Amino acid sequence: MNRDTLIARISKTTQWSRKDVERILLAALEEIMEALRRGEEVSLVGFGQFLVTTRRPRRGVNPRNPEQALQIPAVNVVKFRAGKNLKDAARRAA
Repeated sequence: MNRDTLIARISKTTQWSRKDVERILLAALEEIMEALRRGEEVSLVGFGQFLVTTRRPRRGVNPRNPEQALQIPAVNVVKFRAGKNLKDAARRAA
């Protein structure tokens, strides 16, 4: 499912206009991203939790020259932990 399909389905379910649903969805996603930029966790009960963690620096190998070692710097990454309702829905789909 992509964003347009999601907007269409929510619009049909709620009887709201596609424009209103799109505005609400984009505002929600922007708020989640802003919270993550501030280092906050975003928890949606039953759905899941978004959080920012730091991946430690590590040694790597240059793929073009496997004999050359590289130092990969630390980087912030977003992690998602699925909530119980989402896990249960995935189990039923399989």
